[in-house]
Amino acid sequence: MANKESIHFKATLKRPDRVIDCWLIERPQNEAHLVDSLLAWSVSVGPLNKTVPAVIIFGDSVVDTGNNDYITTIIKCDFSPYGKDFEGGIPTGRFSNGKVPADFIAALFGVKDLMPSYLEPNLQLRDFLTGVSFASGGAGYDPFTSKFVNALSMDDQIDMFKEYIELVKAAVGKERLATMLSKSIFISVFGSNDIANTLSNPIRRLQYDVDQYIDLLVNSASEFYQKLYALGARRIGVFSSPPIGCVPLKRTVKGGIRRDCSESVNNASILFNTKLSSMINSLNKQHHDFRLVYLDIFNTLLSLIQTPAKYGFEVSSKGCCGPGTLPAGFLCNALVEDFLCNDTSKYVFWDTFHPTETAYKILNTLVFTKDTISKFF
Repeated sequence: MANKESIHFKATLKRPDRVIDCWLIERPQNEAHLVDSLLAWSVSVGPLNKTVPAVIIFGDSVVDTGNNDYITTIIKCDFSPYGKDFEGGIPTGRFSNGKVPADFIAALFGVKDLMPSYLEPNLQLRDFLTGVSFASGGAGYDPFTSKFVNALSMDDQIDMFKEYIELVKAAVGKERLATMLSKSIFISVFGSNDIANTLSNPIRRLQYDVDQYIDLLVNSASEFYQKLYALGARRIGVFSSPPIGCVPLKRTVKGGIRRDCSESVNNASILFNTKLSSMINSLNKQHHDFRLVYLDIFNTLLSLIQTPAKYGFEVSSKGCCGPGTLPAGFLCNALVEDFLCNDTSKYVFWDTFHPTETAYKILNTLVFTKDTISKFF
């Protein structure tokens, strides 16, 4: 390593009380050329041909690619049969049988095929320059949501992003960092855990009615996206809340003997989405260079659930793994591998909360239409 230079980066995180000791081995002297070439990468989607150097992810279990493996939390999936259809058939900390939206979105924008988690050890400079996921299973817009399960909250994820910024700045310089951030695609996926879990929590129910609680979530979301803007993000895709009342778990708990979708839970999602969309429009008007894009997962996932055969599915009311109607994670484990469905591609849901890789792949296509992608640029 006589002619090479290494970056030694240590960062102590607030929540996991853990020190990252991340060596970027053998950093080449011509790193400026590497950065310039990464910034020149482009994505071709239909007639679009736009520069996207990195995809950077914030959120919950939908886009967590392994961060929860490295913190103390009850929300885990680092065990079989999670990851059974992933490369090598091993659990990776992704809450599905295979790839999750973070991977598909990174591939869509031509950045890379798999999205690494920020807390993953031994990440290299190229990994950081092309983006990572800060997401944590169990997180939400409401700080109480994350605290209740000891997930990485939005503030924790912002703190990690600040560490990331300092790392990249040390490697490539302030100007190239600013260019990279302004041209990158940021993705945010929060809200499901707030509506599915915290909204019905006795503590929150004593403090807020449904409308007040939705306002709390939207106000928290607004603060979060303004923080990202202040840190250099300009192109941010914001996922709506899905039809939480139709996930298998909620159908079991609130759907009665027929396990119908819960209308009250879905109505809370609809109310949240309406106010979220309005907030996004408001922020876009405040900043002429802000591209905050509303991504509708509610209607797209609802379509898969209500008309599964249209997309090649056979089952949409229960999950493939475990009993299929009870909590994710705890009852989807190695003890029930003999009771897995025969073909995951025929199921919309992997466990009782998270879709299968096949469903995620289809949803990614439905959400990221040509028209939607154009809104980022």
